Formats: sequence, structure tokens, C-alpha cells
Amino acid sequence: MEYIPLENLVEKSGGSIYKLVVLASKRALDIADDQPKGVDKEVTVKPTTLAFQEIADGKIQFKKIK
Repeated sequence: MEYIPLENLVEKSGGSIYKLVVLASKRALDIADDQPKGVDKEVTVKPTTLAFQEIADGKIQFKKIK
């Protein structure tokens, strides 16, 4: 697993650790829900790790709703 600096993640999530946690947890739930149920395969990367990697890569962004 690649090390992702927390400071970079906070900047990409709107400048708040709380926004980062909400963003990552919602994306991790989406990733986990998309995995097929009952398949006997070992998952090597956890959904939360994938979510943090997507945030670090800029694929997922925080959008403020007015």
C-alpha cells in the first residue's frame, strides 16, 4: 500500500479533517456496495484504502451544496 500524506488529503477535501472523513466514508460505502455478494475471492485492497487513493489522485472531490 502506498503512503498517502494526511495533509494532502485534507487539502483536497476542502481543508477540513471532518469533511475528509465524511467524503472517504461515503465513497468507501459506495465501493463496498458495488462489490458482488457471495463471491469467494480475497479482496486485497480495502474500500477505505481505495477511497483515500481516489481522493489523493483527485478523482473524488468535495462539493459544497448551498
